[in-house]
Amino acid sequence: MDDDRVWSFEKSLWTGGADHYRELVDDECLMALPQPPYVFGGAQAIEAVADTPRWSEVEIEDGRIARPQEGLIVIAYTVKATRDDETYEAHCTSTYRRLTHEEWRVVQHQQTPRITAPAGDDAT
Repeated sequence: MDDDRVWSFEKSLWTGGADHYRELVDDECLMALPQPPYVFGGAQAIEAVADTPRWSEVEIEDGRIARPQEGLIVIAYTVKATRDDETYEAHCTSTYRRLTHEEWRVVQHQQTPRITAPAGDDAT
């Protein structure tokens, strides 16, 4: 999978419907998400995200792609996702494994919400 397809694939997980999500996430996927129970596995991971409202706009920044071996892709990035008047920003990782020539599944995904430091008092 070339780099453009990787980012298109990842964005589709944020914006696509529940059926699309279920199609692309592996039954053995592990996820670490910023809501209880925080660590999800298998069908629980798929349902936790598939049943949430999808994002209408997704911006990916600082994207990095590693291919540690044939049939394995690891990505890391910062995302800004919006829907209606809600915005979500996080640092994320995902890992894909290839099942067949053009068939890939997510086997790992993690989100850490972006932490914004409070404005400091410059007068010291």
